[in-house]
Parts: sequence; structure tokens; C-alpha cells
Amino acid sequence: MSDDELIWRVAGGSGDGIDSTSQNFAKALMRSGLDVFTHRHYPSRIRGGHTYVEIRAAAHEVQSRGDGYNFLLSLGDSFARNPQEEAYYGNEEIKPLSENLDELREGGIIVYDEGLVSEEDVEEINLEERAEENDWHVFPMDLRGLAKEHGREVMRNTAGVGVTAALLDMDLEHIEDLMSDAMGGDILEANLEILHEAYDMTNEEYEFEHDLRAPTGSHDTEQALLSGSNAIAYGAIDAGCRFIAGYPMTPWTDVFTILSQNFPDMGGISEQVEDEIAAAALALGASHAGAKAMSGSSGGGFALMSEPLGLAEMTETPLVLVESMRAGPSTGLPTKPEQGDLEFVLYTSQGDSSRVVFAPGTIEEAYEQTRLAFEIAWDYQIPVIVIYDQKLSGENKNVDVEFFDREPAPDLGSTLTEEELKEAAHDASGKFKRFNYEDAENNVAPRSLPGQKGGRYLATGNEHSPVGHIEEDPDNRVAQMTRRIEKLDTIRDELDEEHPSNQTYYGDDDADYGIITWGSSHGAVAEAVERLNEDGHSVKGVTVSDMMPFPEAEMTEFLESVDEAMVVEMNATAQFRGLIQKELGLFGEKMTSLLKYNGNPFEPAEVVEGYEVNLAEEDREPTAQVRIEPAAGD
Repeated sequence: MSDDELIWRVAGGSGDGIDSTSQNFAKALMRSGLDVFTHRHYPSRIRGGHTYVEIRAAAHEVQSRGDGYNFLLSLGDSFARNPQEEAYYGNEEIKPLSENLDELREGGIIVYDEGLVSEEDVEEINLEERAEENDWHVFPMDLRGLAKEHGREVMRNTAGVGVTAALLDMDLEHIEDLMSDAMGGDILEANLEILHEAYDMTNEEYEFEHDLRAPTGSHDTEQALLSGSNAIAYGAIDAGCRFIAGYPMTPWTDVFTILSQNFPDMGGISEQVEDEIAAAALALGASHAGAKAMSGSSGGGFALMSEPLGLAEMTETPLVLVESMRAGPSTGLPTKPEQGDLEFVLYTSQGDSSRVVFAPGTIEEAYEQTRLAFEIAWDYQIPVIVIYDQKLSGENKNVDVEFFDREPAPDLGSTLTEEELKEAAHDASGKFKRFNYEDAENNVAPRSLPGQKGGRYLATGNEHSPVGHIEEDPDNRVAQMTRRIEKLDTIRDELDEEHPSNQTYYGDDDADYGIITWGSSHGAVAEAVERLNEDGHSVKGVTVSDMMPFPEAEMTEFLESVDEAMVVEMNATAQFRGLIQKELGLFGEKMTSLLKYNGNPFEPAEVVEGYEVNLAEEDREPTAQVRIEPAAGD
């Protein structure tokens, strides 16, 4: 973490408005000209349980969460189930303070709500002693009492923001503007009053001895604060998607909700159904009928989609599915990030699979690769899966609004018109040879839609003849199976020629060592590579998005160019490293792994330390909760 950045953490209980407070403060920082990046940590409870959101803000670009943080606003947990220390989960009221101290940097600031947290609680966690050891600047404020004076306890969040602004010497203009956008009337007046009262009270009661101030910066273009879920939803809309079916499951629910909110204004349809089997089946049926359709879930729900996924592959019905990973197995850590579903998404279903899988690593890639998913699915009549995780789903970052200035793409790809169907091959019964492998350009047999004249055919999950009848002839089986599988070769060629940016490279091309990652760990790895090079190491990195078909040529070239490589991923079994070795059949002795699976995403410093221990061979154990797995043969 550099000295010219603010990393502000607001902590409280689930239900205390931590998420909305942090989003508004992040927007205020963005509007003041700063780059922002948020990280959200929350329990799998509807109300109560320690939660926090971290906002990293700087005048320079920020790509990931930082290393620790330097400002804590602890609101306490007003929904604590049991405030007694001897309770099973301990004293939950004080956890937003006590459980956030280990990562607070030296010289940091602590503001806590003494209206909720008692003096006895503070003494029990030895706050005064720890503050002296770490040069922390502690500001107890009765935020709860101040809020009650103005009529509503929930406004202690606004009071906390006012205190924060005073301590950081921030102007209140952008905060006031956001409040005015979000509320009105008496509620707005009360919140503005408490904001200013807390701001003035802080300036009057305390002399500031800390050096931390809000950075200053400016933007050349208009900015929007978006999450990966926003980007996937907007990418689907711009790709022409107008049907979605799903069942809520964290963290996939965000994409489902955003599309459900927007579809009514654009003639789209959203269906919440009884389970994920029905969701995928409805989307499959909508696509068969001529709509651009999608569905999705998180790991447990996506498991139920295996059967409809196989049906989409066999009937060659275009379909986009999203799979939002969370820590497993089973329910696991349902609100924490992990990259543990890769092998499951690549290989679930029946028999030999023919699907495409993209794993975006940034908000911009989430938008672009979702659009690309629809393009590939409808051009090649193949299911395409966008795999991401809770980190990318929920983190927010500022993005240039101009980035989304794209033309919509509503076309249905390789779908014939009635005029074209007149010239297409039919059998003696008049049925359209929908699965005609003899004249399939790029292994794609153009499809018709129900109701089109001359477009009648059968669609079945069994192996079938060109018109769709169940067919077990060995020659037909080989021809149809080969055609479906070889679509992936054609898609790989198209991706290499037209979308090489799906893999992101950073560092010096001539570097001696490589760091490889995938998905949402991109930002932490990119920043780590930059730091390592600044410290005199010779390192380059790559973030891979194409999981299937795999970019064999690109990854072979990258691995051949380095002496050793470290693969960084958030799972316990090195799934992406295993995929590289499976696809290339080489480089097992060149690659080591840096694995993290404790429910928290990587910080850049952890990747730097992993490199120093792993590849630079420093004789020490890493201090972070990560695991190093040596190369094969070591």
C-alpha cells in the first residue's frame, strides 16, 4: 500500500446498512476524482454477524484490494444475537472492532461507536495498549446517541461518514450530492444535519495528530461505479438477451436481479422458477423458440443444470449460462470467494462435452466476454459458460462510461430465414436436415425456428440423424460427434484471430520468471508483478480467460519463455495449474502453485511474498494464509 492512498474499512453487523453506506462513500470518492476499488466481506446470515466493506481510493489506478488498510470506522453490531463473551459466537457487538485490528496498518485511524461498544468491551480487547504499540489514532464517538437525537438510529452511519470526512479533511460536497440523489424531504434534512453535526463535532473535540488525508485527483472522462455482476448483466442486455430464468443463490443472485429489474423496460422476460433444473430448461426452451436466453447459478445450483446443459450440447441449442463460484464443497462458505468450481464447470454433463468457458478477470472483461459468450453461442450453436466468483461479483470499481459505448448485437447468428430454408436440404418427408453434417460450414449446421415454413425437424437428447430422428448407426454417430467436438477447433482459431485480448499480459516480455493466474485474482497479480519489477526482479505475468477451448499456443509460448512460473489461484487443489498441464502435456517441472482458500481473496503483498519464497527461493515460510505447492519432481 502506498502512502498516497486511502483504504477505508467500515464494519458493523449484517443489516446495519454497511453495504449501502460504503457504496455511497465510494461514489463520493470517485466523484472527487479518485480511482476506487471495493472489497466486501459478509457472513451467510440475513441479519447480524460481522460484516465489512473496504474501499481503496487513490489518484492512480487501483486494480485490487490493498495490503491491509489504514482507516477503520467500526459501527458495532446492532443485530448481535448475544452480546455475552461466553456465548458460542462470542460477544458479537464488539466484533466489528475486535476482528478488524490485525490488518490495520501502523499509524492508522480507528473510529468506533461508543454508544454501542462499552468501555468494558474496549478494555477486554486491550485497545489502548495495542493502539500505543501500533501508533493508532483512536476516536471514540457516540454515533448512536447522535443518531437518536435526530430521530433514527440507522443514521449513525451518516454520522460515521461525517466523522470520517472531518478526520480526512474531506469536503462534504460530493457526499451531500449523493444523499440528495438518494433521498428527499425530512429524511434528507435530518441526514444532512447529522452529517454536518458529526463533522463539526469532530473538528471541535479533537486535535488531529495523524498524517492520513484523503488523496486528491481528477478524471478526464465520466466514470461509473460498477460490479462484475453489473457488467455481466449489461453485457447480456447489449448482446440482445431478453429472457432469463433462475433461482436465487448467492452470489449469482446479483446478475439475476439486475436483469430482472431492467427487462420490463425493454420487452424482456424474467422468470424465477422452483429450482435450477427448471431454470436451465426454461432458458433452453426460450432459445429453441428464437429468443436470446440465459440462466445461471452458483455451484450447488449449477450442479442441477448438468442435465439441461447436456441437452443443449446434443441438440446444438445456443445458450449462455453463468456460474458464480463460492467456497465449497456443499454449502461451504456461501458468502466467501473461491475458484474451486473450474473442473466442475469444464466437465459436468454427460459424455464428451462440447462447450465454451470464459473466466473474466476484470469488470471490463466481464462485460466484453459476456457479449462474446452470446456471439459464440449463437454463431456456433453451443452452450457458453461465463465462470466468475463472489469477489468479482460483488467488488465495485470505477470504469470509463465511454467503455460501454457499443452497438447492440441482437442477431441470432447461424439461424436461417424462411427464404434461406427454401434452398436448404430436406429429406423425402419434407423435414429440414437440421443436423446435416455433410454441408456444415465450420462444423455448424444452420438451424431453423419453430413455426418457420420448411423448418420442421426433431430435437432429441438421443444421438440423431440429420433430420433429428433417433439414430444409432455407428457411421452417423462418429460423423455427428466429430462435427460437434471440432467446433471447438474453429472457435479457437476465431478467438486467436479476433479476440487475442482475452489473455492479459503485463511486465517485460523478456522477463526470466512468470506468474500465471485466472479470473478475479488478476488485479492482485498484476500489481504484484509491477512491484516485483520495481524491486529489481525480472517477472512478467498473464491472466488467462479462455478456459475452453484452451489457448494452447499462447500458453506454450509464455511458458517456454520463462525459467520458472508460479500459478496463483484461490482453491486447494491447483485446478488451473492442472488444466494447463492437461492441455499442454508439458511444463509440470516448471510450474509451482500459490494457493489460497481461507475465504479471503489475495492481496498483492501475498503474491509478492509467494514469489520471493517460491521462485526467488528465500529460506522462509510465507506469513499469509497461503499454501505453496512445488513443481512436479521437486
